Amino acid sequence: MSWLTEYVRPRIRNLLGKREVPDNLWVQCGNCQQMLFVKEVEANLRVCTNCGHHLRASAAERLTWTLDPGFRRIELPKAPVDPLRFRDTKRYADRLREAREKTQQDDAILVAHGTILGQRAVVAAMGFEFMGGSMGAAVGEGIVAGARLAILQRAPFIIFTASGGARMQEGMVSLMQMPRSTIAAQMVREAGLPFIVVLTDPTTGGVTASFAMLGDVQIAEPGATIGFAGARVIEQTVREKLPDGFQKAEYLHQHGIIDMVVKRSDMKASLARVIALLTRDQAAA
Repeated sequence: MSWLTEYVRPRIRNLLGKREVPDNLWVQCGNCQQMLFVKEVEANLRVCTNCGHHLRASAAERLTWTLDPGFRRIELPKAPVDPLRFRDTKRYADRLREAREKTQQDDAILVAHGTILGQRAVVAAMGFEFMGGSMGAAVGEGIVAGARLAILQRAPFIIFTASGGARMQEGMVSLMQMPRSTIAAQMVREAGLPFIVVLTDPTTGGVTASFAMLGDVQIAEPGATIGFAGARVIEQTVREKLPDGFQKAEYLHQHGIIDMVVKRSDMKASLARVIALLTRDQAAA
């Protein structure tokens, strides 16, 4: 080490002072690894400006992008907090508190009503940012509340899914949300209203095994991972090599599992068009 590095450089740093650089100016694309300026990504609906990869989005962003200005979020029924008094490396109640402080949401789902390019709709959005979008009692309550509001307003019910599956900290209470959400979807269908599911990255586990695959129309974002168990678990179970792109939106579209793969920039217009087509006969009547 020379006197330049040991003496001169520290003195210069002390004179200039420490420069604080915000840590939220850049985000890295998970596909091309390009560093992206946050404001540019947000202006592009969180789609990579280099390769077109769709980055994950929050539930609040989904509602803002989808509904026309002036939409209203509804207050969801309160679910029991920590019904099993669960604890692993940390108490479940503490995990909930931290997630709420981080996201400024009560749980992993938001529900709002308004219009989509003039078409009335009730929209629920799940957020992976809240404990991996896991489905517990609060998410179940949100789906049921959204379904009931759609029936009351005679409006289509749209759900954006983003989840790792059931919330393990709620045990059987979480698993019971699978039949509850399935019944909610059936309620909307029996009322003669469209039930539309938009599958985003990732949609897995108990969410895929329940309401997420019951839409009258199934739409997915490009590159979204959609499935029940992980690809590695399936390979170990069936003892076969899975095809390339297995569990990706494009693969599922090619094999008839979902109806459309729609870019985020086109999602609002596509939803409005689908709603208009599905409700045309009702309007005529």
